[in-house]
Amino acid sequence: MIERDLFGTVRLVRNWGRIGTNGQELVEVFASKIEAGSALEALAALKRRRGYRDL
Repeated sequence: MIERDLFGTVRLVRNWGRIGTNGQELVEVFASKIEAGSALEALAALKRRRGYRDL
């Protein structure tokens, strides 16, 4: 998910874990929404190559 925090910073937030647990979270900071979108698309492409499908 791409979001903007209270200070205007663009962040790419990634969550994973088992259903029913708190899981883990990784936050990456980017200079612009375009950079964050490119990173998100690259991650999605990597997942698709590994056999994951879009919902």
